[in-house]
Amino acid sequence: MNNIHISYDLFVPGQNYEGLIAKIKTLGNYAKIQKSFWYVNTTLTADQVATALWSIMDKNDSLYVVDASNKNASMRNVATSNYIIEQWNKSSVAA
Repeated sequence: MNNIHISYDLFVPGQNYEGLIAKIKTLGNYAKIQKSFWYVNTTLTADQVATALWSIMDKNDSLYVVDASNKNASMRNVATSNYIIEQWNKSSVAA
C-alpha cells in the first residue's frame, strides 16, 4: 500500500470540488487534512492517482501528488515543478 498526499488548487471556471472530492474518496482509505490537502492509502502510484484526478480537473487547475512510501511525485500544471524535481533529485543523490 502507498501513502499518497494530494494537494490541489481549482481555478475559475469549473471548480468542481464535489467531483474531485468524490473521486479522491474512491482511491482508497482517506483523510482530509486541510481544505485542499488529502491523505490516501492506496495500491495506486502517484502517477496513477494524478492521472485519475486530472481527468476530471480543468486544465488551468493545479495538482501535486506525492507518494511518501516510494519517495516520488506526479504533478500537473505546477509552476515550480521543474524546480521541485531538480531539488528532489539532488536530495536523492546526496542520500
